[in-house]
This record gives sequence, C-alpha cells and structure tokens, in this order.
Amino acid sequence: MHSRRIFLKSLASTLALPMLEPLRAALPAAPGAPTRLAYVYLPNGVNTNLWFPQGSGKNYKLSPSLEPLAGLREHFQVIKGLALDKARANGDGPGDHARAIATYLTGCQARKTAGADIKIGISADQIAAKQIGHLTRIPSLELSTDEPRRSGNCDSGYSCAYQFNLSWRSETTPAPPVRDPRAVFESLFGAADPKGNAERLQRKKSVLDFVMADAKRLQQRATGADKNKLDDYFTSVREIEKRIEGAETHRKQKPEMDMPDGVPESYREHIRMMYDLMFVAFQTDTTRIATFMLAHDGSNRTFPEIGVNEAHHGISHHQHDERRLGLIAKIDMFYAAEFARFLDRMKNAKEGNGSLLDHSMIVFGGGISDGDRHNHDQLPLILAGHGNGTLSADRLLDVKDNTPLTNLHLSLLERMGVDAERVGDSTGKLAI
Repeated sequence: MHSRRIFLKSLASTLALPMLEPLRAALPAAPGAPTRLAYVYLPNGVNTNLWFPQGSGKNYKLSPSLEPLAGLREHFQVIKGLALDKARANGDGPGDHARAIATYLTGCQARKTAGADIKIGISADQIAAKQIGHLTRIPSLELSTDEPRRSGNCDSGYSCAYQFNLSWRSETTPAPPVRDPRAVFESLFGAADPKGNAERLQRKKSVLDFVMADAKRLQQRATGADKNKLDDYFTSVREIEKRIEGAETHRKQKPEMDMPDGVPESYREHIRMMYDLMFVAFQTDTTRIATFMLAHDGSNRTFPEIGVNEAHHGISHHQHDERRLGLIAKIDMFYAAEFARFLDRMKNAKEGNGSLLDHSMIVFGGGISDGDRHNHDQLPLILAGHGNGTLSADRLLDVKDNTPLTNLHLSLLERMGVDAERVGDSTGKLAI
C-alpha cells in the first residue's frame, strides 16, 4: 500500500504540472459586461506644439497630430497636466528613458543599477491582476514590438530591465512582454489543433477518474497517520479535478482570426497584429488587463511606411529644428492612426447593450512629453472608452500641473473593482 500511495501521489504531481499555471478555479460569472483595462505606451515624447489640442472642456479643438481620431471624439478624452515625478532624476543623474518606462505604471523611483539588484515597484496593471486576474483564464497580457530584456546596461547606468518592461509583478520582478504575435495567440487560445487540446484535456480527466477510484479504496482501508496523509492527498486530487472543470467551463472558442506566422516585417503590420490580439483577448474575455509597449523609450526605430527613415530617438532631440519637428509630427500621427483603428474595432464590437469600447478603459500615452527636454510633466495622454458608463468623454481635461499620473491609475483601478489605497506616489483619485 505504501508504494502504491507513492505512485499515485507522483502521478497526481505529474498531472498537475502542465495544467495548474493556465487554469483557474470555476467561479460564478459576474453580472453584466466586465470592464477591461489597457495601457498603450507611446515612446520618445511628441511634437508638443501639434499634439495637444487647443481650448478646454467639450469645446476643445482637436490638434493636427490627433486628427486620425476625429471620428471617435465621443469615445475619448485628452488629459493634460499629469506628471511622473519619480521619472525625474531626483539626484540620480541621466537616464530619463529608462526611468520614464519603469515609473509609468509604478510611480516609484527606480534604483539606479545595471546589475541584478533592480528595484522599482508593483505596476498598476499587476495590482489589478493580483486581485481580479483569477476571473479570466489569463490574469494579464503584456505585449511589445521589442524583444524583452532583463539584464545589461541600457541607459546611463540603468538596467535594461527598466527600459524594456512596462509591467512589474513585484519590486524586483518584471512581467516581460511578448513580441511574437504567434506566441501571444498560442498563449491566449492554445496550439493550432483545438481537437488535440480537447483530447489532452479529456485524457487528464480519464486518468484522474482512475486516481480518484484508487484513492477512495485506499482511504477506506487506511488508519492513523496514513489516513491523514491520504486525506490530504485526496483533497489535492479533488483540487486538480476542480481546476480542470474550471478550464472546461471557461474554455473559449478561438476567434475569427488566423494564427499569426510570426513577427511581421512591417512595423505597421506588427502594431496592428498586436492590437488585434489585444482586441480578441478582451472580446473573448480571456483577460481583462493588458499593456502594450509600442516601442521602448529611447527606441531608434525608423518608419519607412510614412517616409521617416531617421531614428526616432535621434530626431526626438530636435533642438527646435523645424525639419525634425515635422518628422516627429508624422510619427505622432502614425501612432494616432493605428490607435484610432484599434478603437474603431472596439467600438464596432457589440457586447450586451453596448460595445466593447463602452466596457473598456484604454490609456494611450507616454512618460516623456518633449523628447528634446526629456521632461516628465504635461504628459501626452488620451483616456479612451467609457468604463461601463463611469467615464466622461469628448473633452480636454486640463488638471492641475504636476498632478501624479498615478492618481489616474488609482481611479481606473477603483472602476475595475480593485481595492488599492495608493499606487506609487499617488495622492488621491483623479476626477475622470
């Protein structure tokens, strides 16, 4: 009996390993449409003269750089005046690009190091994932068009981990984004053979049936310490069974989207593919929390699709040169157009009595305003979606200068049903 118990316990452990990570316990569905939260990061600052709208409130005039969003005015608001104090040097010298990204969702000052002793803070998206991530199969989704990096010296003595990771699970552990669209698709919906996935899941259940039958027989004969151990084991097997049942209950059909082949050659197509993956992840309720880093801050990417063949970071140091400022404006409009395409798809996706955009909150912005100055105040920022009827739209919201960006995070977390007293350097909730 002793050897048999060891065998069964080993078998249960083997069964659990490939299943525990992606599965969750079965929970009753929340009433009504769930609220989704996404952050899209804009690198290297903007042409501030052409990006920010003029006027105030609902009477504002949309700026040239945001013209691609004109048809969606009733679905977003522009927020002006927010700042990232902890992205400033504060005695740590240069390194504004690394600090901008590291601080954007954490509101914490990064420990200046290029070694393994990195330290920052938990990001707003991961605060949400820890509390409500169990409601979906994937707690959160992290996307980028750049390869993630977790070590090395990338910006004036700051670890590459700061500059290439927007999301942080803990003070010392980033949540690395995924660059390959195919890998993202497989993480969301499984491999290409849904029948094979179903069969594997059924085999797990079949083996568990055998294990449960043997466990019951052994439990009837066991006494004393053996009975206690077997009771613990029996409980463990039941937990595995519940997780499998939970996976079946919440298993989603694959969306009407072909599995991507890999990373596209075109940057525009890469961005669109990642937006589309975030869209289907929200549409299928595979996750409700996502981050998308369009590129890391300090990126030297070029934009041949729009005739900009010079490195973005290089021209962001424009020194008020009109030619460079013109190129920056073209890049700004490019990013706005791709964001508009994503919002339009969200708007046209019906869900319940509204649309997917009605039930979402999507922040589009960056941690640097003017790339030439590396300033971290007056951040370029758009808040799109209606947050299940809790957000205003079609306005320019001009808040008090140097209001912490983390106040916005705190307000959005509250609308997600997340209990958070503060995020980094937040001082209260933003009225949005």
